[in-house]
Amino acid sequence: MRTWLYLIHPPREDFIATITPDEAAIMGEQHSPYLARLLDEGTLILAGPTWGQPWNDGVAIVEAADEEAARAIMEADPAITSGLMVGELREMRVSYLRGRA
Repeated sequence: MRTWLYLIHPPREDFIATITPDEAAIMGEQHSPYLARLLDEGTLILAGPTWGQPWNDGVAIVEAADEEAARAIMEADPAITSGLMVGELREMRVSYLRGRA
C-alpha cells in the first residue's frame, strides 16, 4: 500500500469562522461520517482541519494501492462531491510516525 495526502480547499479564506448552516450540515453529517468510516476500515491514517493560515484547508492521509484508488477515495468525500470543497491529491511517504519503529 502507498500513502496519499489529500487536501480539501474551502470556498473562502475564513470558512471555519463563517460556515453557514448548510455547509455545516455537509461537513458534520456527511464528510465527518465518511472519514470515520475510512478510519474504521483502516484506510484513513489521520484527518483534520488546519488553522493559522489564510485558508482553512482540511487534511487527510490515506492508504491506497495506487493513484487511481487514492483519487477515488478523495473524490468520494462528500465535502468534494457536494461541490463545497476542491480536492488536491499528493503521494507521500510516511517517514516518521510516533509509535512505529
